[in-house]
Order: sequence, then C-alpha cells, then structure tokens
Amino acid sequence: MNHQKVSFKNVGGETLVGRLSLPANQHPHNFVLFAHCFTCNKNFTAIRNISRALTAEGFGVLRFDFTGLGESEGEFSDSNFSGNVEDLLEAAKYLEEHYTSPTLIIGHSLGGAAAILAAQKISSIRAVVTIGAPSNPVHVKHIFKNDIESINDKGTAEVNIGGRSFTIKKQFLEDLKSHSFQETLKNIRKSILILHSPQDNVVEIKNAEEIYIAVHHPKSFVSLDGADHLLSNPNDASYAGEIIGKWSKRYLEMPGAIALETEKEVVASLDSTDGFTTQMKVGSHYITADEPVSYGGNNFGPSPYELVSAGLSACTVMTIQMYAKRKKWPLENVEVHTSYQKLHADDCHNCDSSEAKIDTFQRAIKLTGSLDDKQITRIMEIADKCPVHRTLKSEIKITTTLLNN
Repeated sequence: MNHQKVSFKNVGGETLVGRLSLPANQHPHNFVLFAHCFTCNKNFTAIRNISRALTAEGFGVLRFDFTGLGESEGEFSDSNFSGNVEDLLEAAKYLEEHYTSPTLIIGHSLGGAAAILAAQKISSIRAVVTIGAPSNPVHVKHIFKNDIESINDKGTAEVNIGGRSFTIKKQFLEDLKSHSFQETLKNIRKSILILHSPQDNVVEIKNAEEIYIAVHHPKSFVSLDGADHLLSNPNDASYAGEIIGKWSKRYLEMPGAIALETEKEVVASLDSTDGFTTQMKVGSHYITADEPVSYGGNNFGPSPYELVSAGLSACTVMTIQMYAKRKKWPLENVEVHTSYQKLHADDCHNCDSSEAKIDTFQRAIKLTGSLDDKQITRIMEIADKCPVHRTLKSEIKITTTLLNN
C-alpha cells in the first residue's frame, strides 16, 4: 500500500490534512472518501485497517482530519456537524481536481450520518457505507449527556470523550437539531450498505434498523457480530473493509479484466497509454510486470529481469529439494536469493569496452537442516544442474513470428 500525505482548504480557508492510500500493484479503479467517527482522526486504527483492506481490492482511499482535529487547522470547539459535511465536500473536490471524483463514501459513527448528507451533494458518489452510524445525528448527544445542562446554561462545556477532553459549544447541539435527517434518508438514491454490531453500546443496533427501513433499495445490512463501536479488534476492521470492497464492486464501474489467451505458455500485453505496466498470463495465472519508478515505471510488478531471476530461484529450490528427498537427506528448507547485473568478465582483455560486460546472475543459497559437509557440497553441485540454470548457460535460439496475419 502506498501512502501519500495530502492537504486542501476548507470553506473557511483553513488547511485540512489527510492521507491518500493507493494500491501497491495498480492504479485505483475507484476512489473512496472516508468520514471518521466523532472526535476521531485519520490515523484511527480501525480506519487504517479498513483502508488497507480496500487498497488490497484496488481502491484508492482518502481519509482526513476534520477541522480542528489531528493535523488539520481550526478549532474543534468552533466546528459543528454541518462543518464536517462541508469538509467532505471539499475533500471530494480535491480528489476530482487531482485524481478522479470519488464514487464511494464511507462513514463511521457520526461520520456515517455526515457521509449520507454529503453523498446527496456529491454527484459522483454511487454507493454509501455506514459503520455503527446513528439514524439521526442528534443521537450523538448521549455521548456527553451529563454535560448538556452545562452546555445549555453556560453555552460551553469541557467534556471527556474516549479519554480525551473537548470543548463543546451550544451551537454544536443546535446544529445537530437543524438537519432533517429522516427526510434525507428517504430521498437518497444511492446504493447503501449498513454495517453495525449488535453489541454496539455507543450507537445501539436499533439505529441500523431505522436507517435500513428509511432508505430505498438497493440496500444491504451486514452484522459485525462481536465488534465494539470503535472496531478496536483489527480483525473486525479488516473484515468490514473486505465486505465493503466486495459489496461495492456490484454497484461501481470496474475495469474489465483483459482477456489474454495464447497457445504458448506466456502472453504479455501492453497498451500505448500504460507506460511499462504490462499485463501477463503465465500458464493459468495472471500477473503484472513493470519497471521501477526510477526507470519511468509504476513498480506495480516485477521487472522482466526480476522475472527471469525469479525463474532461476524457483527452479533451483525445486531441483535441490527434489534431489534431497530422493536421497532422504534431512533438508528442511532451502532459500535461493538471486539478483541480476551486467558485470565485467573476470578474464576480459578489453574491460574499457561496454561490450566486455556480461549478463551475471548472482545466486546465494541458504540450506536449513542437519547436513554434513559432503551433502552440502553435492547440493551446491546439483544447484547448477537445474533446468533453468542450464537454459541460461546454453546457446539459446528465439524465433519470432507475426500473429496479425
């Protein structure tokens, strides 16, 4: 997974800071906007684990700190629920201007309510996911119910939420009441997935039922049985991310898989717009080859010479283990570390010429087991007899034909 630190302005001109997570082996097929829970931030563990699961499915995920939280500028005490929704709209604009408009929005806890409201205003959003979300933003008041009287009387109060102190002003409570959330739920025309734990003691499971009843189809509900509100168990967060990734693909546009067929063992395909990122079918397996970023590639897959080195390493370990098993030798494990370079030949007479460099595969072998010196010496000899090694050492003939005719 590739992380990038990003920043953009909110409507008040303050800088909001986020993290953009990208897949390690491809360009994102869709971008996701993540709204974290009330008083949480972009680095909250559950959010990171969900993002990791989504990038593994090929999504790009933008999570950021709302105004006054984490690394973002502004005062949390001056923010409100409407401001969170506005922050999401600005985040969507950032993705649209720098990458691609988001098609999926995810909201956790109060962020789920904000995600639903923001989805109505972001035309590119086609699917919405809520995690432990209240069916009405005003329900969040119970988190600091013991301080509401003080907030109403004095206009402000210092409240403790999740072990941290926050200043809550009366305008925050009034803003929560100002939203006609039930009307929004009835009018939303986006695919929606509701994730909620029956054991959630912060936002009760009844909220999920109320959201599900209020929204139109297509709608889905998945129980996060056994999870707490914050998804503090990493397995629960990863599970949620996997469910979201699989579910959303039904409602989002996904690039079609390249149909590669060949009568040979291997076929490679590269479009003119893809740089060095090459789609391959190797036997019955699909892989991606690429070049390093330093060479102008995206590093989405191994380079051609890394693939050749991989073939030599794989063939070597297979050959050694096959021989050791036949001899009934106690070889528990064998590792072969291989790299490729062009190096000067040891016995060259014209080393100043570039033509004097020869293709060199540097191979190091690690043997684990109770082997004696004689067995180790023989295994090292056998390594040089692996079929790929012999092929690379022999004279090779390559014939090329044109398939267009």
